Formats: sequence, structure tokens, C-alpha cells
Amino acid sequence: MTQAPSKNQELLERRQKIIPRGVSQVHPIVIARAEGGRIWDVEGKEYLDWFGGIGVLNVGHNHPKVVAAVKAQLEQYIHTCFPAVAYEPYIRLAERLAATAPIAGEKRVFFVNTGVEATENAIKIARAYTNRPGVIAFRHSFHGRTLLGITLTGKANPYRQNFGPFAPEVYHAPYPYEYRGIDTRKALEGLHEVFETQIAPERVAAIIIEPQLGEGGFVPAPKPFLKALRSLTQKHGIVLISDEVQTGIGRTGKFWAIEHAEVEPDLICFAKSIGGGLPIGGVLGKAEVMDAPTVGGLGSTFGGNPLACAAALAVLDIFEEENLLEKAQKLGEILHEGFRKIQARFPQVVGDVRGLGPMIGMELVKDPQSKSPDAQLTNRLVEIARGKGLLLFKAGMHYNVIRCLVPLVVSDQEVRQGLAILEESLEQALAG
Repeated sequence: MTQAPSKNQELLERRQKIIPRGVSQVHPIVIARAEGGRIWDVEGKEYLDWFGGIGVLNVGHNHPKVVAAVKAQLEQYIHTCFPAVAYEPYIRLAERLAATAPIAGEKRVFFVNTGVEATENAIKIARAYTNRPGVIAFRHSFHGRTLLGITLTGKANPYRQNFGPFAPEVYHAPYPYEYRGIDTRKALEGLHEVFETQIAPERVAAIIIEPQLGEGGFVPAPKPFLKALRSLTQKHGIVLISDEVQTGIGRTGKFWAIEHAEVEPDLICFAKSIGGGLPIGGVLGKAEVMDAPTVGGLGSTFGGNPLACAAALAVLDIFEEENLLEKAQKLGEILHEGFRKIQARFPQVVGDVRGLGPMIGMELVKDPQSKSPDAQLTNRLVEIARGKGLLLFKAGMHYNVIRCLVPLVVSDQEVRQGLAILEESLEQALAG
């Protein structure tokens, strides 16, 4: 007798028939509801969520304050298009975000819908300000999936595929990835080589960098490198853009990851967790730079829509009222201790543990000498952990890095439960 398909199977079969294959899916489950740091699938199975909507849910799923704020805004108005008719939540959110920025002087804020819209607009603004064409990004980076986004991104597959030709005047320098042999000195030498062989610094409008790689493997840029980069950009009149789409909004224990390096960027790109689950992104930066485009040069039909602004204001309230940055720092300590414990137990495969605060990654290798990436072990680990109720997510050039984006609102008990499952799952994965 043929067994009837499960609810998950049935829905995933429908998905396969209607959704293009290019839209990937890590976990073969369909969500029914979520709360805090947990989700439940359509069959009622409960999971600890350690990927948080890929860094979107720093305040957790369905935070009551976010839900209440959106409901209240729904009763007022849903949409006007800010460039047509302004509304107070957009202005108030801009004021509050400007107050968080590690940037001196007068600031400006502009809202869009997504992270890649933020990076694209940051490049536009930098080019308008400098009247230069060139942009330098870094290898291993990720800056989005639009044409300019994938051009900026420092990884060919799967992002670039055969989608070219790509945007012109974009160049890539080595990112300081110490575990893979690129330290601050070598990374700076590589950047100078770009200046010498590909584009002179006086033709460069902007350098865009993630203070800690997201999709690229959760690699934090060393503080000396970021400080040297700031000095170099100031020397040559280049706009320094901190892409904080994944690292921002408290993910690393500070509101902006660039704060760890005590570096003042010119522009900050943000999105993901600021909306508490609703789509909103933007660019925040120095007034003189942000004001470079003339009237009509910046705009978005849905950018900073009233519902997303209401949610984002609630997110900022949550950070203040629940001391979420302090919680994030404590969470980071627990996670680093747990990941180091796992590394000490399995040194033959856990090559590196790294990250800023609770934005932590674990790189899996075939042996500690060659450091050859072990994507197969990583896949087994993800599958086994899912079976035990823990949803993990991969990152890195070879998808051999387990990255942790657990919501910052979870309890210590939930974190330790997840660490125990992670350790058990790795043990089982190694056993075959």
C-alpha cells in the first residue's frame, strides 16, 4: 500500500511544479507558525531557528511589539509613496537611525526595500559625490543579486552564472581572511596592486566592504585593516561604504559592526533585521555625501513604506527597552564558548571558529593541515541537526561554514540546547 505524502512533501511537490529551480531551499520543510527563536512546520514539528530568516530576525519571530506596531499602522494608512506624500514614521525612523550611526556631524537617511537596493544606491551616491566611476569591492563578499549587486559580489557561482555582461568599472581586492593565509598586510598589498594594475585611486568613487563577511563565510575584517582602509580612502578622497545589511542592527553585539574597529565610514548600507521581518533597507551617511544627488536622483515607490517604518521603530524600541545589545554580547560569549568547546573536541574537522559577538561561524575541513573545505560533512551536519530539531545554515566560498544567526531574544537555555544538538549532530556526522 502506497503511503500518502506528508504535508511537507505535498507542498514541496507543488513548489517544484511552479517555482523556478534557481530559487534554492536549504531545508525541505514548510513553516506553519513561528515565535521568538522557534518555528513549527505544517506537521507540527518544532525547530530551533539558527538562521533567523538569514539575519532578518534579530528581535525574533513575531515579536509582540512589532506585531502591535504594524496593526496600529494598518488602521491609519498602508501606502502613499514617500516621494509623493510624506509621513511622520519615515522621518522619525530616519532621525532615530541617524542617532545610532558612528558618524560625526550632520547625517542623512534614505529608505529602500532591500539590501541590494541599499548597496546600489550607495554606489550611486558615491559616484555623484566624487564624480568618479570606479568601485572596489572584495573577494568572498556578497552585495546582492541585481546586476550591480552580483558584479560587486566576490563569488562567481552560483551568483554570476551566465548572467553577464556585468556592470563596468567594478574591481575586486583580496579580503583579509587570515585562516586562508590573507592577513592585513597581504590584503593591503592586494589593494595597492589593484590601484597599480587596474584603476588609479583618483578614479575610484567608493570602496565597499562588509565589516564581517556574511555569505562569504563569517570572516571579520581585522581592526588594523579597517583602520588602514579608512586612512587610505581619506588620503585619496574615496567614499568608504560599510555594507551592514547582515552585520548591522545589533547582530555583532554593537549596533553597527564597524564600531568594533572604531572606524567612521562615509556611508552605511542596512536592511534585514531593521524591519523585524518586514522589507526595508536604506543608506545612512554623512550629509555632504548623501546630498550629492540632485532632486529626483533618489527615490523608491515602496521604499520605507509605512508598515515597515512602524515595524522598524518598534525594533528600535525593543533594543532600548530589552537591553538587546547587552543580551547580544552575553549571547556571543555563550556561543563562542560552545563553538570553541566543539572545536576542542573535534580539532581534526573544525578548522576555525570566528566572528564578532553572536555572529559566529565554524569552518569545517577535511584535515587541519591542508584545510581542504569539507562541504559533504557540512551537508551531513545540517541534515542531522534538522532531524534533531535545529535549523542551521551554510556559508562560505565552498559552503563549508556553519553560520549562526540565532535571534538575539532567545534564552540562555535555548542557546545551550542548540549547542548540545550541534555537538551531537557533528559527532553523528563523523560516525558516518
